[in-house]
Amino acid sequence: MPGINEFTENILDSLSEGVITVDKNFKINYYNRAAETITGLSRHEAIGKFCKYVLNSDACTARCPIAAVLRRGASMFDFNAVVSHANGMRIPVKMNASVLTNPDGEPIGGTLTFRDMSAIEYIQEQLVHDSQFHGLVAHSKSMRDIFSLIEEISDSPASVLIQGESGTGKEMIANAIQATSSRKTMPYIKVNCAIFPAQLLASELFGHVKGAFTGAMRDRQGRFELADKGTILLDEVAEMTLEMQLHLLRILQEGTFERVGESLTRRVNVRVIASTNKNIQKAITRKEFREDLFYRLNVIPIHVPPLRERKEDIPHLVRHFMHKYSLIYNRNIEDIEDGALDACLNYNWPGNVRELENNIEYAFARTKEESVIRANKLPPHLRGNALQPDTPPDDAAPAAPLSAEARELAKQLQQHHWNRCETARALGIGRTTLWRRMKTLGLEK
Repeated sequence: MPGINEFTENILDSLSEGVITVDKNFKINYYNRAAETITGLSRHEAIGKFCKYVLNSDACTARCPIAAVLRRGASMFDFNAVVSHANGMRIPVKMNASVLTNPDGEPIGGTLTFRDMSAIEYIQEQLVHDSQFHGLVAHSKSMRDIFSLIEEISDSPASVLIQGESGTGKEMIANAIQATSSRKTMPYIKVNCAIFPAQLLASELFGHVKGAFTGAMRDRQGRFELADKGTILLDEVAEMTLEMQLHLLRILQEGTFERVGESLTRRVNVRVIASTNKNIQKAITRKEFREDLFYRLNVIPIHVPPLRERKEDIPHLVRHFMHKYSLIYNRNIEDIEDGALDACLNYNWPGNVRELENNIEYAFARTKEESVIRANKLPPHLRGNALQPDTPPDDAAPAAPLSAEARELAKQLQQHHWNRCETARALGIGRTTLWRRMKTLGLEK
């Protein structure tokens, strides 16, 4: 990099992310130590060459991130790509790209940073393999119905509105819809509508032209243009202002829009998936959400039930998150004791699946030397939900007679002191299978 000093170079070499800079002709003029490690090429071999011949990335042709930022004048973040190592291996990376300018603010090239995602991708592949449906883990009827619906609409370009409480997995549902759709190989752009002020959201979605507002130094494409022929996810769509909702309605009705500060009408072909944790019907009543937009978005409605309404999914989710954090923490924690699982089953989970995952990670962080998660390793607000042996009052009504199957299973449980882990092992079945059978037969402890 022209003008770089030794101190700055030492800082850049200490980073775990690869850092390269290129001039306006896309020739590399800086290459840090992490870039050498990820690609297997020394900086001596890389500097002076065209970046596409060094990285050999799938992003080096039509999707070149540096070309995109030079064209748009705006940085790109977390761009998924694959680069080649000198030994022939293909390395998955996440890239960030930005324009490199001189002191006068004129573009003189671009900066590209990239981090090796091999380990993270391996974990994700393991988790998807372990899951039931495109990363989603669920066995309840309500969730299986959603899975069936997603498969049924795979060929449809119709808009989808996903509603559900915070933490229920709405984004994962959207990801599954995109992954099974006929547009799965096309761009998939995500926008959180809640984090942008109204004017900035208009620029993010539709783009702007130079001079449209203070700070608009050059023309910029919006997310809808980037998603052309693909899919866009509008998360927290109910946070849009009424004016922005009108612009969105136009795209849904006509497929057209204008960039901020421009009168030229542009056309796109984008499949819209929207999600919200708000009650849309109440928002319509309060005049906070346009009813006509609701009907345009709600062509295919999906309601994701809260975790408290599908508690039969909890044992499977617990196992899934245990597997995930076993890989992340590199710990051999294979089981959860009955009291800890009871605590999870008897809690209402206002934060839903996200809260459950956070609590399992908390328990993992505290479980150091055992291969089992104990109830006392769970967060304090959960421990009180572990079931305690009940002492029925003297005038309690007699229990209903047990079936032959229930009596036999109860006998097995008694032989193992009602330890579900040991009982399941003796019967040659999984603990979740045993738990479901106990629930069905009325043998919950």
